[in-house]
Amino acid sequence: MTTTDGDAVRRNVLGDDHVDRSNAARTDFDRDFGEFLTEYAWGGVWSRPGLDTRTRRLLTIGVLCTLGSDDELAMHVRAALDDGVGADEIKEVLLHAAVYAGLPRANRAFRVAGAVVAGHGPADAGLDEIGLADLPERDPDGHDIAERG
Repeated sequence: MTTTDGDAVRRNVLGDDHVDRSNAARTDFDRDFGEFLTEYAWGGVWSRPGLDTRTRRLLTIGVLCTLGSDDELAMHVRAALDDGVGADEIKEVLLHAAVYAGLPRANRAFRVAGAVVAGHGPADAGLDEIGLADLPERDPDGHDIAERG
């Protein structure tokens, strides 16, 4: 796979508008990382024949919930909705993830995904753009930093 192949898959999954905005925002510092991401994640993994795009979308939402990656979760929930994945399917993924990732991570993911499902923001909207900028910062284990005192 090449970066060109990855770009086509990325555009199919996230949409041309998102990819164009993301590419335009790249700087000399992170351009190589963008090309790496496009080639290996989109051209290497997302384009493999073993799973269809819908399954990969749902898996990605579950993994992003588990990691507490809120901005990426919002982006992938919006892209999934735009591609016909139902809100009930996303809800089921988050419920399933709650058992394995933990209730705090799932609680937060439900807040993020719920705001997107309600129609807030484009696929690449950050938390501030979907009205969740007040979510507390998280440590790598998913705990609110304010709770650690």
